[in-house]
Amino acid sequence: MAIQKPSLPKGTRDFGAAEVQKRKYILNTIETVFKKYGFMPLETPTMENLSTLEGKYGDEGDKLLFRILNSGDAFKDIKEKNGEQKVSDTDFRISAISEKGLRYDLTVPFARYVVMNRNNITFPFKRYQMQPVWRADRPQKGRYREFWQCDADVVGSDSLLNELDLIQIYDEAFNQLGIGYELRMNNRKVLAGIAQVVKSIDVMSTIAVAIDKLDKIGEEGVRKELQEQGFSADELNTLFDIISIRGENEQILQQLKPKIKTTEEGLKGIEELELICQHLKTINASIRLKLDFSLARGLSYYTGCIFEVVATEGTLKSSIGGGGRYDNLTGIFGLPNVSGVGISFGLDRIYDVLDELKLFPPQLRASSTGVLFCHLDAATQQYCLPALKQLRDAGIAAEVYPDVVVKKDIGKIKGVQFDYASALGIPFTAFAGEQEMAQGVFQVKSLATGAQQVCTIEQLITLYQQQQ
Repeated sequence: MAIQKPSLPKGTRDFGAAEVQKRKYILNTIETVFKKYGFMPLETPTMENLSTLEGKYGDEGDKLLFRILNSGDAFKDIKEKNGEQKVSDTDFRISAISEKGLRYDLTVPFARYVVMNRNNITFPFKRYQMQPVWRADRPQKGRYREFWQCDADVVGSDSLLNELDLIQIYDEAFNQLGIGYELRMNNRKVLAGIAQVVKSIDVMSTIAVAIDKLDKIGEEGVRKELQEQGFSADELNTLFDIISIRGENEQILQQLKPKIKTTEEGLKGIEELELICQHLKTINASIRLKLDFSLARGLSYYTGCIFEVVATEGTLKSSIGGGGRYDNLTGIFGLPNVSGVGISFGLDRIYDVLDELKLFPPQLRASSTGVLFCHLDAATQQYCLPALKQLRDAGIAAEVYPDVVVKKDIGKIKGVQFDYASALGIPFTAFAGEQEMAQGVFQVKSLATGAQQVCTIEQLITLYQQQQ
């Protein structure tokens, strides 16, 4: 019987040590910025009840939910109930075999958490959360079925100062990571106003879902999709006349006003955008913020300002972050009148950008070990053990080569151990032979420069600390 070659589910990946170190660098950078702005950590379960997830992301989002089957007994019970009839032909609801799903994002679970813990948290409640999410999307470059999001949200406050903080978080984090970016902003109230002018408020969701695909299928594709849903040529011309407005932020807001002046909600959205722009002027922030009325963010729970971040360098031009305000999300779970706003960083896409542009710090390496002790035989290996403990007690990551290499050629013995250190990017080796053991020292070599010197263990600790 042939052994089946192992494989991974499509849209998932393994991460080796070097990749994990780079991912942690991104996570640590973002987490430091989150904390600086007063956000507190939170984690929620991998799976949620489907009743929590369904209906929160619109029809398109619901199609991408990963549903978890109940135990195998669910199928067994159905088969027993229906006798020989095929299960696929039986009349049963999905809920009979699936009651839970993998989380689609971190925002809905956060809203659920707020409602369940409303008596134990202080409002405004500011939390950050960095965990994986799952979507049954078609895998491609920069798009995975399992990926990480890094979210920051504030609930219990209507103030647009929260949007100001979130904009600054994006700016600070991406500047620290060295990524050139463009932050696009719109407002769902503006989109509501546009929908009213084009056709009616009832088609806002249809328009939002369609224009959210502009980057993927272009204007022609969006026009075709909306035509198939009953939009006339004149209505589509009106839509694209508005969402194609370009220029400086203040100028395009002035151009938009007369186009949606008959819609109260649309004008309210313009007012909110103007206030955020004014806040940015007040703090004299040179942030790459661009108003874009074609930005829709397809998720149906957004009600106010919406954001999307796109990398301006490299070949990956898709979103590396996004978010917005949601006024009604906790109301779905029984806690009305609690407004929230949040943003998300896409860890995996940020990784792809940094990797392509070679922006990861050079000191990131697969192993955290700073010093590898090398030896000739069992006796010199034993000699290394007390020194190994001294380095670790001093807070220096260190290890001793675990195997005794049985070779007569000293050069080959050293070579095997030095190759190990080189492959893992360990910066220093400390070699002990019979002569070094007799003198109570080590031959210390920097793998970066090739420089060698004889050191006591105390001198090695000092040398390592000075070069960090």
